[in-house]
Amino acid sequence: MIGRLNHVAIAVKDLAASTALYRDTLGARVSQPQPEPEHGVTVVFVELPNTKIELLEPLGADSPIAKFLERNPDGGIHHICYEVDDILAARDRLKQQGARVLGSGEPRIGAHGKPVLFLHPKDFLGTLVELEQA
Repeated sequence: MIGRLNHVAIAVKDLAASTALYRDTLGARVSQPQPEPEHGVTVVFVELPNTKIELLEPLGADSPIAKFLERNPDGGIHHICYEVDDILAARDRLKQQGARVLGSGEPRIGAHGKPVLFLHPKDFLGTLVELEQA
């Protein structure tokens, strides 16, 4: 059901410093910061040959990333994202197998402009999983 790894998301306190680390120290190509107010984050994508790293900085008081950083003050891996061919079919299959879909259960448009869903980490080895329509 799952396809390629789309990205690994890392929560950061300082997006500018984190972007500079990837760009200047590691020599990676990075995108411009992209505010995503409906998700409560500002994102920068680090482009790698085989996937992406998504740097997430809190945007707004209700940001889920702000809550994550309260528990993990140094930041760290927040979630992994897999591509699926049919996000609704994947959701329905996962729910039939007992997996919990976070939020309303309906896909929302993510930072790549495609439908996404998040799956409860307790159902996936302690890892928050994002599914993105390929």
